[in-house]
Amino acid sequence: MGIVLAAKVTHVPTIWMSHTMEKYRGIRQPAIDGYARIREQAIAAGVETFVVFDTHWIVNQGFHLNARPQHQGRFTSHELPHMLADMDYGYDGDSELARMIADEVRASGQKAMAHETPGLGMEYGTLLPMHFINQGAYARVVPVAVNQFASIAEHAAAGAALARAVAASGRRVGVLASGSLSHAFWPNDKSEAGINSLNGEFNRQSDLRVLELWAEGRWPEFLAMLPDYAGHCSGECGMGDTALLFGALGWEGYKGQATVQTPYFPSSGTGQTNVTFSV
Repeated sequence: MGIVLAAKVTHVPTIWMSHTMEKYRGIRQPAIDGYARIREQAIAAGVETFVVFDTHWIVNQGFHLNARPQHQGRFTSHELPHMLADMDYGYDGDSELARMIADEVRASGQKAMAHETPGLGMEYGTLLPMHFINQGAYARVVPVAVNQFASIAEHAAAGAALARAVAASGRRVGVLASGSLSHAFWPNDKSEAGINSLNGEFNRQSDLRVLELWAEGRWPEFLAMLPDYAGHCSGECGMGDTALLFGALGWEGYKGQATVQTPYFPSSGTGQTNVTFSV
């Protein structure tokens, strides 16, 4: 079938704190509610596999997919173990689709590999949204790494190749760009106090302008500003996840609509939201 659901999603660890720690109970309920709405849409669309562009699976060369047939384990963040720990997970993978995507990316002239290595785990850019959106593990999961040294154009081309592979697969696929808007963390001495605030008015205004462009469907203008936006606003892994998403949606040829599922919110200095894009 092809891509039947597309979204930009948050994965901030404060969501897990909101879900599991009494002290922080409810602070990210709007994000969890947004996940729930995306889950409802995914089930209604018949999503069979989620492909997640994960800005916490950061690679240095080429494009990589986790093609393991099964994903299972218990995750604790090495980055923020006091915020996100002991998350049990178990999902079916989609080895065939991962290999098809890697083949198509290579055919487009870029390097790509699909890995079934038993020791390859999952990062919380995939695990946290999947915990809620894929509750009940009704769909398979293919994590896709973001390359910290690849350009916006390279990510967009890889996204376009991915869409061609998905269309050829016959799968009903949901694609999720898992990453922030602006991504300037507070420095260490301010990080704990800044859990619910944004680092910098410039970043806030840039994020809000992007959301306006999305709401108005002004895709060429947004895409023209994306490289500068990523650079000036400390884009998470260069906003490669967003470039992959819009590459998969058709880049400047995209004519769809954006729907905010979670209103814009700050977390530990960064700007966050959940937004779906019609396909």
